[in-house]
Amino acid sequence: MSLPPLVEPGPPLSRQEADRFARQLFLPQLGEMGQRRLRAAKVAVIGVGGLGSPALLYLAGAGVGTLGLFDDDVVERSNLHRQVIHTVDDLGRPKVDSGAEHLLALSPDVDVRRHQVRLDPQNVTELLSGYDLVLDGTDNFTTRYLVNDACAELGIPLVWASIFRSDAQISVFWSRPPNGEQPRTLRDLFPHQPPEGSVPSCAEGGVLGALCGQVGAIMANEAMKLIAGIGDPLFGRVLVLDTLAASWREIPLRPRSTAEDGSVSPAASAGGWVGSSGAAAETGPAAMPPPTGSPAPLPPPTGSPVPLPPPADEPFGRISPAELQERLQDRRYGRDDFVLMDVREPGEYAQRSIPGARLVPLAQALTQAGRAGLDADTPVVVYCAQGPRAERAARDLAAAGFTTSVLTGGIDAWQRL
Repeated sequence: MSLPPLVEPGPPLSRQEADRFARQLFLPQLGEMGQRRLRAAKVAVIGVGGLGSPALLYLAGAGVGTLGLFDDDVVERSNLHRQVIHTVDDLGRPKVDSGAEHLLALSPDVDVRRHQVRLDPQNVTELLSGYDLVLDGTDNFTTRYLVNDACAELGIPLVWASIFRSDAQISVFWSRPPNGEQPRTLRDLFPHQPPEGSVPSCAEGGVLGALCGQVGAIMANEAMKLIAGIGDPLFGRVLVLDTLAASWREIPLRPRSTAEDGSVSPAASAGGWVGSSGAAAETGPAAMPPPTGSPAPLPPPTGSPVPLPPPADEPFGRISPAELQERLQDRRYGRDDFVLMDVREPGEYAQRSIPGARLVPLAQALTQAGRAGLDADTPVVVYCAQGPRAERAARDLAAAGFTTSVLTGGIDAWQRL
């Protein structure tokens, strides 16, 4: 469906601007008026990471006048394969500073507003209230639903996307759409936030870096269409991509209907399928419902909220937190010998770790160089936050000939003990 322009046009373009944006100005759908709308627009991008990086670069390149960067994290080496706005020289820097610097190098006239802050219920509405449009590139459930609800309260359109490994979902949500259209928000697609830790994160499940570029570019394109009032935005539709199969399809999204008892009618969910809870920034669907046939649950954008069962031929052992505690004590007195390997990221390790653990981030643990310091005759106990990354590392270590065990429940279970 076509929608009217979101932003009023700014003043006429200068000669320099006309030269810079000449290839866009030639587009009959956009033209000079559309370019002036882009320059007058204020767009907030939540997360300067895998999705935010390409989206920001294309928005700045297209001439969007004001870009708000929201991120409280710093650049880490494991970010660089997909967060293309940052470079090796930016390691350790706040992402909002690194992102702003590279955006200004690309487009010196853009007004970059840096928000190195973690959004919460107390600040989110105030911080987003000055923007015309929001792009959600976050990496956790809490912030996704927080941003969605704030945009719904403010009536600001939200360009949403989520990717997981090699799959993606993209849509546009708007609680107060024009032309009498019915509102759609994230809660129409996934009514409830899943339990914490029930769905693997990007660090646990992995993500194909180039897919971030594809999806981030689509997000930028959707933002430009909304700002200028051109084309057919993804409002009322969910675009689904399987990049390994080079396959695209759409799922219609209708508003939820609420029964007298307050329950959500499945028929009102995406395309008649039952919506389930979920969404995490760079992570998305592990498997999508069939486009035809009987109704099937639409999985959340970070995969199924139900933990995947371990394979029957699991090549590693399991160890409980209590058993590990006993073995660590035995190791301290020379009665046991093993390597305790933490395969999380350095930032996670710095916040909390199990005493005596050796930090080997998953990306390194999967390489021969990362295993170079290990003795094949010494058993290895692997842990992460909750388990998925440790299982991935343990499976690879076992294939390389190591006797390996995984700490059940990860460091979260250890801390509860």
